[in-house]
Amino acid sequence: MNKEENKEIDELTPEEEMTVELELDDGTIANCAVITILEVDGKDYIALLPIDENGESKDGEVWFYRYDEDENDPDIEPVLSYIEDDDEYEAVADAFDEFLDNEAFELEEDDDDYEE
Repeated sequence: MNKEENKEIDELTPEEEMTVELELDDGTIANCAVITILEVDGKDYIALLPIDENGESKDGEVWFYRYDEDENDPDIEPVLSYIEDDDEYEAVADAFDEFLDNEAFELEEDDDDYEE
């Protein structure tokens, strides 16, 4: 993926699963499900799960990108940018792991509430 190349998020209606299309260096399009948007050190990042035409992931690999929105104009599509710095990428990956841990904990709590 070209490090300078920016990616744009597709506009979606609220009923649809949030997805994005990324154009890769070889010109192919990768469809990805949006897992979450994380804030790390005052910057926003997006976690994406590549999916096939059936909406399923082949290998469960998650991609991280810097996520920028124009706060002054909500009509402008957000832009995704490649994370070049290894330390920055690791901080995002750690925040994502924490997100997954919190999600798993919330699911366990929901299961406990359901059983009562």
